[in-house]
Amino acid sequence: MQPVIKWAMKRSTMSMPGELEQALNAYVGDHEAPPAVTSVVEAALRQFLAERGYLRPSRPFSIHPAERGSGMRDISIEPDRYLAGH
Repeated sequence: MQPVIKWAMKRSTMSMPGELEQALNAYVGDHEAPPAVTSVVEAALRQFLAERGYLRPSRPFSIHPAERGSGMRDISIEPDRYLAGH
């Protein structure tokens, strides 16, 4: 039986000084597609904690190609055919 992994987000209420709220609202409002305030606060908290050694800094996601390809030229065009085994 496979273990069940549950990801839980903790809800938190926070108070902030007026100038911080104004700066946050200005930042969010300056975007054509405004980010959620939660996302901005989470990113700032992650950076703060990582800089102080309490959280590992996140690494950008990257995929490295294999040194030698599969030999199939159209696998990126028709992946479903190859996954289905036809």
